[in-house]
Parts: sequence; C-alpha cells; structure tokens
Amino acid sequence: MKVALFGKQFSEDFLDSFKLILNEFNSHKIELCIYRPLYDFIVNKLDFTPDVTEFFSQHADLDKAVDYFFSIGGDGTFLDAVTVVQDSGIPIVGVNSGRLGFMADIAREEIPAAISDIFDGNYSIEERTLLKVQTKDNGLFKDFNYALNEFTVHKKDSASMITIHTYIDGEYLNSYWADGLIIATPTGSTAYSLSVGGPILIPNTQNFVISPISPHNLTVRPIVVPNHQEITLKVEGRSDSYLASLDSRSVSFEALNELKISKADFKIKVLKLKTHSFYSTLRNKLMWGVDKRN
Repeated sequence: MKVALFGKQFSEDFLDSFKLILNEFNSHKIELCIYRPLYDFIVNKLDFTPDVTEFFSQHADLDKAVDYFFSIGGDGTFLDAVTVVQDSGIPIVGVNSGRLGFMADIAREEIPAAISDIFDGNYSIEERTLLKVQTKDNGLFKDFNYALNEFTVHKKDSASMITIHTYIDGEYLNSYWADGLIIATPTGSTAYSLSVGGPILIPNTQNFVISPISPHNLTVRPIVVPNHQEITLKVEGRSDSYLASLDSRSVSFEALNELKISKADFKIKVLKLKTHSFYSTLRNKLMWGVDKRN
C-alpha cells in the first residue's frame, strides 16, 4: 500500500503528532512519498529528518498508484491538496494540525485509531462536486480551473460597487450591484458563502449557491440553483479590471469578460471515518448547543 503525505507547515507542538503518523505508517509497512516543500519545512524549521526517499511537488509528479492522500493542516491545506490530486481519483484524508475543520476533521488525538480504521477499511468515501470556470479564451486559471469550495468575483479596490449581470442557462436572473458575488458548491456552503448569509447545504446535494457580497439592495438574497445549469456572469463597473478567485487562488480579469460556471466533469473523493458525520462536525464547528438556551 502506498500513501502520499501533503502539507505546507505546522506549529512545533504538532511535531510529535506528525512523528506518530510516520510511526503508524511504518508499523503498517506503508510505502510513503511526501510533498517536497513539507519535507524541507520539517528538516529546516523543525530540525527533524523523516526517513523518506520519494517526493512529489505537483500533480504531474504524483504517483497515480497512491492509495491515500493525507493532507496535514487545516481546510485551506485541504483545498491546496485538491489542486495536486485533481482528477486522479485518489481519496484525500484530512488530518487537522490546528482547530477542528470541516474537511480536515481528524484531530491529533484521533490519529492512531483513525489510521488503524483507514488501513482496516473501516471508512466511507464521499464524492464532492467541484465547479469549473471558463472564459472565451480560457485564459483564467490555466493550470487548474476548478474549485471545491467556491468561485468569487469582487472589486479590486475600495471604490464603488460593481455590477454583476447573472444568467442561468442563458436566462437573465439579476444584476447584482454589490462588492462581489460568490458561487459556492455544497462543500463551500460552510465557507465564504456562509459568512455572507448563504444557506448550509448537505455535501451530496446537487446544487450551487449564489450569494452576493454586501449588496446595495437588501432584498437581494442568496439563491440555490441546480448544479446541472450553467451560470454566466458579466461584470462591469468604474474599474477596468476585477478579481476572480477559485478557492484560495486569485487572478485579475478584464471588464466585460464573460465568465461561465458549471459543474465539473469529475469529483473529489474524500475519506470519512465512520465515527464522523457532517452533522456532528457542523455542531462542533459552529458550536451549536453551547448556549444552553438552545
């Protein structure tokens, strides 16, 4: 069995947990390859040298024979992991090196039991929908024009609001006069979209959420649309260019450059322990029930 280990950096107090992960891999006789920047960080910053001889730095380097892709960090690291795994079909395992995450939901105290469960096959696989962004010349996000969480358009400075003309399968929906607009997947419904008042969607629902950012008209609310429909955006305003973001990656684009958002033709596989559920993570992450009046 072969495992890929991915991450950027983590605090020194997680080093013992990281060593525990390596020990668990060794005890299960796992063939291991590690993300080169993570290896360099551990060696140079934490003064520890893992016994690893195989590395990868990008999607092209990743051995497609890998059985599990372990992401060490938080939800942001998990999103970066998606850009490496892409359409390979390798399940991603999220191990949290900090606070509880929605995607990176294996806590450090769960590591030994979690790894045993994984290698014993005591887990389930969730398939998460991605969205795809295209332009006429496909000049944006050339390397990987997909997002697990959301696509966002927003103004580049503190000037006046922008206008985002929005169409669903070619039918006019609305012209949003706002600071920006978020198109979120069910996975992304608990991220940026949630912070601007968007609804929470269960991961396997077949929808997108369209949520305006600081709209001028308070009657303009988030809307849920089927993800088999194509969303088209045309942006205009006083600026010559605007920002487009796919998860944590951002680029500038020219005014009136038509943007088309649709469901991706592949999904990301996420490994989930049977002791975890979306609803329990939701309660813990959002601290539902902490207020005893609830």
